[in-house]
Parts: sequence; structure tokens; C-alpha cells
Amino acid sequence: MNIINELIDRSGNKCELCGSTNDSKSYEVQPPVNRGAYGNVLICNTCLEQVEDADKMDKNHWHCLNDSMWSEEDAVKVIAWRMLTRLGNQDLLDMMYLEDEAKTWAEATGEGKDKVVHRDSNGVILNSGDSVVLIKDLPVKGSSMIAKRGTAVRRISLDHDNAEYIEGKVDGQQIVIITKYVKKT
Repeated sequence: MNIINELIDRSGNKCELCGSTNDSKSYEVQPPVNRGAYGNVLICNTCLEQVEDADKMDKNHWHCLNDSMWSEEDAVKVIAWRMLTRLGNQDLLDMMYLEDEAKTWAEATGEGKDKVVHRDSNGVILNSGDSVVLIKDLPVKGSSMIAKRGTAVRRISLDHDNAEYIEGKVDGQQIVIITKYVKKT
């Protein structure tokens, strides 16, 4: 029996995430585990599009995870865990149980890792390479220099461990700047 037939038989020819009977296909959960149907789910086009592209997430579609997270199939639980993590649904994540092997598999793509997000004084997300303007005179530690309000800092770099710190050059000197004292331009 091939994988697609095993999945159809296992799921009753329904999407294993939302239960849709429209255009379901086999989807290999990443990273591949090479164990036939074990590492695959039967998934509809709507779910597939949103699993593969986080920008196309429709939060209302994923109410189905209330049911699919209880599947006996690890591949289904792994996808459910990843989608709940993306949605930030901590209540359901707290209720969900994954064996150690399945949890490792679910985390293998980096989903659920805390990402450090840098925000300026207005809450705008800062990215590496952005330009910012100082909104306050800042004394530079270890120097007699004062970085003046209104000074533009171009091509900032981000501290990947601390969301409050960015780095940039002011008057030719590389300094660490606290994000609450800058505004993105």
C-alpha cells in the first residue's frame, strides 16, 4: 500500500487537521523522518497554504486544532503544535501532550523559539540595516562624547540576545544604543 492510500485509510479521506473533504493530498512533515505514512499527513489546500506561508494565516480557520491536537498520529500533533505556536495559543499548547521524540520533531524547524524583537520608542519594529534618529541626548559610556538628540544613525545592527540594545555609528564611533531612545526613520 502506498503512502497516500495509507493516509486516506487512516483519516477517512479527510484533512487530518480541519476535517475538510476537498482536495486533500499527502504532506511530508519537515524535517522528514522517512517512515512512510508516519511522517506524513493528509492535508487540504487551505491548511497546506497556511502551514507553508505564515503570512497567509487565517486565525479563524485554525479553530479545528481543538480537535486535531488530540490525534493519535505524531505527524498531525506536530503540525498542530506548530500552528498553535504560530497563533500564540498558549492555553491549548499547555493542554497538549507530545512525547519527547514528537516534541523534538515539532521544534526542529525553529517554530516556538523566542525571537528577540527590537522596537523603537514608538513600538515600531527595528531591523538590521535600518536608520534611526536619537530622541534624547545620550552620554556615551567610556567617552566624553555626548550623542546629540536628532542625530541620525544609519545601518544599525541588532543585539540578538537583548531586545533593548542596538548598535550604530555616531560621529565615526560604534556605540550601543538603548532602543527606547531612538525613532525609526
